Amino acid sequence: MASQRSPRSPADRSFIRAAMATPLLDADRERQLAMRWRDADDEAALHELTGAYMRLVIAMASRFRNYGLPLADLVSEGNVGLMMAAARFEPERGVRFSTYASWWIRSQIQDYVLRNWSIVRTGTTSAQKSLFFSLRRLRARIGDMGEGVMSPENAKWVSGHLGVPERDVAAMASRLSASDRSLNAPMTGEGEGEWQDILPDESARPEDKAISAADAHRRRAWIAEAMQVLTPREEKIIRERRLADKSVTLESLGQELGISKERVRQVEQQALEKLRRALEGMVGDPVEAGLLPDA
Repeated sequence: MASQRSPRSPADRSFIRAAMATPLLDADRERQLAMRWRDADDEAALHELTGAYMRLVIAMASRFRNYGLPLADLVSEGNVGLMMAAARFEPERGVRFSTYASWWIRSQIQDYVLRNWSIVRTGTTSAQKSLFFSLRRLRARIGDMGEGVMSPENAKWVSGHLGVPERDVAAMASRLSASDRSLNAPMTGEGEGEWQDILPDESARPEDKAISAADAHRRRAWIAEAMQVLTPREEKIIRERRLADKSVTLESLGQELGISKERVRQVEQQALEKLRRALEGMVGDPVEAGLLPDA
């Protein structure tokens, strides 16, 4: 798909001036251009349609400058949203393109801000996104201009206004007021040690991994030996119902084997009982050993 040129830096004022000087479209012209692009892949129509609304991209991008990201990058992401809107716009629905495109532009810019402002500290749910982008505005509305900790009363008001838990409001306020710290930053003024040096290693120790692998191998061997007491039909049902990544339904197995699903269930229970007795001679209690489900 063709795309509009986006500024590489905030200093590219000529791009912004040209975008702001591009005349707006009336509804009829807008609809005509949208249909030419959709029905005939007319790139000239696409350029005229999206070029008329680059001012919308710039205006929306400007609203997010307080997150410390370059305006040029915000405009570039907004332009992606504008192109996505052009690809999906249905002019016969009677909605103005600017109204439809606004959602795509805003969504693309917001996602970019969340990805780049602080990957570690921001949430990804719709509620967390709403809290992230609304908290500063709502704090200003109620005169809470402090940084960091919010009063319980103010946190409760924001919580009720956005429909999110108070603890999430307090946590987000703290996150927005804190600065990011590089894990490679020195811990002391003398440059001795880095913050990443004190991060706990939560991965399993090599000896634990070896023990776990040995236990898994031993369990597989026990199961394989116990399966030898089953008939071919019982073995198939156990493999399909208990050992496969995705369990097959009783009905599906019944159709494949030419029996009712109730009969499949009965055979399954008989096979499990056989396995239980076989495994008891190897491990004692197969349920406690994690080899069979609790009855």
